[in-house]
Amino acid sequence: MADIVLGLGTSHSPLLSVPSELWASYSERDKKNSTLYRIPDGKHVNYDELLEEVDPSVAKEITQQKFDARHEANQRGIARVAQKLAEVNPDVLVMFGDDQSEVFNVNSMPAVCVFWEGPVPFQRSSFGREDESSKSIEAYYGSGSFEYPIDASLGSHIVTTMMDHHIDTMQVRKLPEGKTMSHAFGFVWRRIMGEKPIPTVPIHLNTYFPPNQPTPERSITIGKAVREAIKSWDPGKRVAVLGSGGFSHFVVDEELDRKAMKALQEHDQKTLAALPVERLKSGTSEIRNWIAAGAALEDLDMDVYDYVPCYRSPAGTGCAMGFAAWE
Repeated sequence: MADIVLGLGTSHSPLLSVPSELWASYSERDKKNSTLYRIPDGKHVNYDELLEEVDPSVAKEITQQKFDARHEANQRGIARVAQKLAEVNPDVLVMFGDDQSEVFNVNSMPAVCVFWEGPVPFQRSSFGREDESSKSIEAYYGSGSFEYPIDASLGSHIVTTMMDHHIDTMQVRKLPEGKTMSHAFGFVWRRIMGEKPIPTVPIHLNTYFPPNQPTPERSITIGKAVREAIKSWDPGKRVAVLGSGGFSHFVVDEELDRKAMKALQEHDQKTLAALPVERLKSGTSEIRNWIAAGAALEDLDMDVYDYVPCYRSPAGTGCAMGFAAWE
């Protein structure tokens, strides 16, 4: 059987790839964000409503000095994740991530999908923006389109195993012409692997878009099935598993983040399964990717490299970052 030799977790926010001097510009975008939700009831609100109810102490978080310090902490977190992957150098990396209208769209969104056969293209998307932020992200990601290898053998075996575990799974062998792979995976290829990509198996979970989002409990079931697939695959192969995304955004929810991170460390699947779905909305929903990865890594110990709550507005909007490894 194959061995699971490493687990990794990383956020993939644009804030990770822009200078901290541009963070304030993202707070201006938050004022028009239609996916803001109130903590803890998950009610859909606008920026002004958030501002009226926020803890006044959040205002102390909105300084350039704190932006700078958190940006530096984020870069250290990315570097540690990249270094650990390079040190262990597995044969293949299984990645849990989500798609935000890069491959799929709100009219056609599978709950779970395994991409296999490959190779797959990735081209950093500006999401229609041509500004300083977009130029800064391009400096990290590079311009043009790139292709990345997929391990077709493990990919097809994961699909078969998931079906055997009664998890109806969409499978994609080749992306449609003109499509680029989801940035949840592109971030790992460009910022974590860099110039030395290894074969991967990208697994999409629909964390964002109702009504077919996997529950936290279902995410655990999916992760366990992937673990079984790896364990019953090619003997002698060394496999790593990664969760991409999270933590809370676009409203920072430190309480939920810290609860989820602690439960992941302690392999407390009961707590993870009971995380309130009304707080797993918008970008916070990507915690599901970490939950699935954690379930696949239940035999390994988790080391949290850092948790960085990156507030960027007095209303408490922003993106909390997480970086971790399981060994």
